[in-house]
Amino acid sequence: MKTNVAILISGTGTNMVELIKGMKEDHPGKPCVVVSSNPEAAGITKAANLDIKTYIVNKNNFGSDKRAFEEKLNEILFRHEAEVICLAGFMHILSDDFVSLWNKNLLNIHPSLLPKFKGLNTHKRAIEAGEKETGCTVHLVTPNLDDGPILGQTRVPILCDDTTETLRKRVLDNEIILYTNVLREFLIERIKMLPLNN
Repeated sequence: MKTNVAILISGTGTNMVELIKGMKEDHPGKPCVVVSSNPEAAGITKAANLDIKTYIVNKNNFGSDKRAFEEKLNEILFRHEAEVICLAGFMHILSDDFVSLWNKNLLNIHPSLLPKFKGLNTHKRAIEAGEKETGCTVHLVTPNLDDGPILGQTRVPILCDDTTETLRKRVLDNEIILYTNVLREFLIERIKMLPLNN
């Protein structure tokens, strides 16, 4: 039995597309829904073109009411029987309650070698710090920002002539491979841990 995987996005959906394509093949997961917090996100059209049910939950419509925003997200996730959630460029910090509800079934990819450079502007910060390498990390989401258990990492060298944009592109090229591979292995291990009568 395949695991239902939901993907939350806010932007271009580059990682989302690769996750979906990976699950179209021999894979322990299947994409059940894509939800965007941004009505202008390019990823919405990409998901629809891949025949994935897609919703918009515009964060701006909820103002500072994070609870209502997350309740709407959960309504959609439950309706589509999501079991695992992948954050793929989802630009919001989720509440402790949301994270706890999806405990150990909520994955994120971050464009640095965690625990270095948590938060935003990772490539700029890595270059300015004189780092020789950076990379990307897939981790479980916990209430602490970019602080969950690491599931996989890929290292990317920082070249002497790198700009923020050239480094971002090289890291992204590695992100789409890492996230797909880690999700596969995560789901395989998750299925092994489920009760036999599930």
